[in-house]
Amino acid sequence: MDKLTVVLGDYPHARPLLDGDPGIEGYAVEPEEVTPVIGAYRRMIRDLEFDVCELAPVSYLMARQEGIPLTAIPVFLNRRFHHGDVRCAARSGIRVPRDLEGRRVGVRAYSVSTGVWVRGVLRDEYGVDIDTITWVVDDDDHVEGRVPANVERVTDGRSLGELLREGEIDAALTGNAGTGRAGAPRAGWTAATEPEAEDGPYPLFPEAGTLAVDHYLRKGVYPLHSLVSIRSELVERDPGLPTKLYAAFAESKRRHLAARPGWSAVPRLARQGHAIGGDPVPYGVGANGPSLNAMVRFAKDQGLLDADFPTDRTSLFAAGDYPDA
Repeated sequence: MDKLTVVLGDYPHARPLLDGDPGIEGYAVEPEEVTPVIGAYRRMIRDLEFDVCELAPVSYLMARQEGIPLTAIPVFLNRRFHHGDVRCAARSGIRVPRDLEGRRVGVRAYSVSTGVWVRGVLRDEYGVDIDTITWVVDDDDHVEGRVPANVERVTDGRSLGELLREGEIDAALTGNAGTGRAGAPRAGWTAATEPEAEDGPYPLFPEAGTLAVDHYLRKGVYPLHSLVSIRSELVERDPGLPTKLYAAFAESKRRHLAARPGWSAVPRLARQGHAIGGDPVPYGVGANGPSLNAMVRFAKDQGLLDADFPTDRTSLFAAGDYPDA
């Protein structure tokens, strides 16, 4: 049997596949652990180091645009809403989204998925001129060369969280996309604390959960946060591999849910599933049409993809059989 090196984040619904049951016809899965998994994204894009690897979806699209020999299947292992991901400095005076115009906002890298989704929502929903914002970054993009002029790099080693607390930036994204980490996504990445305090940073949207669900119900957009990429060489050698791999991921999710129904192993996904009234991590092109359309449109609007980048959803993935799952 051929071996497939596979790198994924820690997802219970993918664990059966990594454990070899269900199997992939003709292949033996060899899991490789990279912590944080974001560190594997850059290694896959720049060095094609693995056979199968989770990737940030916008980075994947950018890699395809640059001719990097990667393809993907429409397996989206992680999803998140983003209205709650913007926090404002204590003395910034920011009260409504358009107050961000002309300000300095921290994000790990310009092309990070959370940043693309947040900027898209700010522009689409609230009329924010995101080009007037200075985006302050402290890490490199996985695919370089698309940074606009309104991006500024932190050079003194301080984290975005420190800059936000000290008021040197007016707002920042949270979590791995911003204030929840320090250091680049390679050896040395560390989680950073995001302490709550009455006089500390505060959310741009206090009712973020309600706004996120309202946006979903109106637009049908459920932000994608990872997909599964494959080295194109393997697909050229075995055109049936994408279909086999997709079927194995779908069966892996089914088996996990049979053992732990209702997403009880992942409370965040359980809450999201309740909010949208369905599967919190749907696979397939059809089930994710509005989200894929929005992702490509936002990436184009923000200069990360060329205007003539294909918009046909099926062209984004390897040829294969992908029933919604």
